[in-house]
Amino acid sequence: MIIWTNLNDLFYIFDAIIHAMKNRILTHNQIQHIVRRIAYQIYESNVDEKEIIVAGINGGGMNFAKKVVTVLKNITDANIVLCKVEMDKKNPLESGVNTSIPEEDYKNKSVILVDDVLNSGTTLIYGVHHFLKTPIKQLKTAVLVNRNHKKFPVKADFKGISLSTSLNEHIEVEFQPKNDAVYLE
Repeated sequence: MIIWTNLNDLFYIFDAIIHAMKNRILTHNQIQHIVRRIAYQIYESNVDEKEIIVAGINGGGMNFAKKVVTVLKNITDANIVLCKVEMDKKNPLESGVNTSIPEEDYKNKSVILVDDVLNSGTTLIYGVHHFLKTPIKQLKTAVLVNRNHKKFPVKADFKGISLSTSLNEHIEVEFQPKNDAVYLE
């Protein structure tokens, strides 16, 4: 019989077992490469802009947006503004959409709406709808994973990877220091 004296060891082993049961589809290095590629694509489509608003949808979208912003700040002299977009992802119509910056700060600006996974398109379409209530210069979308199961006419202008998955499968994105990963469950 084994007696665990260190709870951290037990947690580490349990975590390793859980991850072994998942199918990792993107590693940390692959995600870093995708972040850099998407940042350059955003820069290329906004090369003449003096300010770019990067709006991350709460949760994984905000984490992904922060990574993109870090790269953008290193490759352009434009002012890069990070904006948090908050909504209840299960019921965005009732919760409404709120941003961490006032409407005046993104009015007549280029906005990039960022999420981690484009699944049905519900979250992205409500985010797009929110920004289209204000006159903006342009609105583009960026996602790490595009699942191709859209219920709404929304697309990702910048995407890391496109997957044709079944409706029963689940994509899990984990943003952890030096251990980012995307899993298919």
